[in-house]
Amino acid sequence: MISHPSRHCTVELQALPSRIGQVRRIVSAQLRYWHLDSLIDRAALGVTELLTNVHLHARPDKTCTVELELLLDRLTVSVRDHDPRLPVVDDADPLATCGRGLAMVAAMSESWGARPEGDSGKVVWFTLPTAVAVSAPLTAARPPRRAVEETPAHPFPEVEQVGLGRSQPAPARSVVAG
Repeated sequence: MISHPSRHCTVELQALPSRIGQVRRIVSAQLRYWHLDSLIDRAALGVTELLTNVHLHARPDKTCTVELELLLDRLTVSVRDHDPRLPVVDDADPLATCGRGLAMVAAMSESWGARPEGDSGKVVWFTLPTAVAVSAPLTAARPPRRAVEETPAHPFPEVEQVGLGRSQPAPARSVVAG
């Protein structure tokens, strides 16, 4: 079930690898709809990590709910499952092939956390700022960067120019199937 009130989106699912990819695409589409394209990669990465943790660790089942909530200058992404055990960030061995997911979520988000939901489960969440904070004033010595590069003139003006608008970034790739 998916609900889309104005600034809220909820997806219920079984945290299986094929479903994780679908939810990542739903999150990306919702953020595009809200004109938050700059958050897509980080939100998709974070939700993938949280859902992977549900898939690998949650008991008694893999049923969970992903929630996106946009409030003022912050996007909150949360995953609610039925396992009351709270996640722990471990110092992964340098040669380990897993165990870095929550550390990655912590590094790429503004804040994150986990809270119990009584005996019925927990919620793990992270936030991303929606506005770019200006950390230093622009100086005259450094000209501002162009956001969009100009398209060169087409050598054959009588030929219809298809697809020469703004270039789109390549879609993000993930290790999780989907």
